[in-house]
Amino acid sequence: MKLTWYGHSCFTIEDGGYRAVLDPFAPGSVPGLPDIHVEADAVFCSHGHSDHNYTAAVKIKQSGGKPFGVTELQTYHDDQKGALRGRNTVRIFDVGGLKAVHLGDLGHFLPDDDIKVLSRADVLMIPVGGHYTIGSADAARLTKAIKPRVVVPMHYHGDGFGFAVLSPLSDFTSKLRGYDIIEYETNTMDIDAGTPPQVAVLRCPAKR
Repeated sequence: MKLTWYGHSCFTIEDGGYRAVLDPFAPGSVPGLPDIHVEADAVFCSHGHSDHNYTAAVKIKQSGGKPFGVTELQTYHDDQKGALRGRNTVRIFDVGGLKAVHLGDLGHFLPDDDIKVLSRADVLMIPVGGHYTIGSADAARLTKAIKPRVVVPMHYHGDGFGFAVLSPLSDFTSKLRGYDIIEYETNTMDIDAGTPPQVAVLRCPAKR
């Protein structure tokens, strides 16, 4: 499986000639990030905000690859059962036998039943910046509960990118013990059954 981060909560997942885009953002909607233009077989959005649901950025193709299995969990964008920001969809992708989880803009700690469904994910894409989503402390606690093999932080404020109200990545990584933190020189990584446990910090393609 090849994972590519475009910044914020937007990724592509690729395997066997099939590509899915997750949470594409609208032009200018996230500070410091270049516009997205990508070709893919499918696009998935966790909720209806413009920094997560700009499907016009994705040109749909027909590659003939095998679609990923997808399981959805309905959650909330806040800790008041959606009263502030509505619902959020968590998705679990079966990618060539690997379990990849994208939490979208999760705004609350998950109940035990949902944690069991997500447990032992091969890849967990998790928001860590707080304010609009769970903060660094709950993100670290949730990571420890799910016990993923590879953790990919998203939705935080970095050097030259992201909303200023979000906390930096270090607030999350300082609370997460037991994982090696690996900083990648690119925004992509390949993941297979032999990829070791880690927090994978992908390089954000921020404007320079």
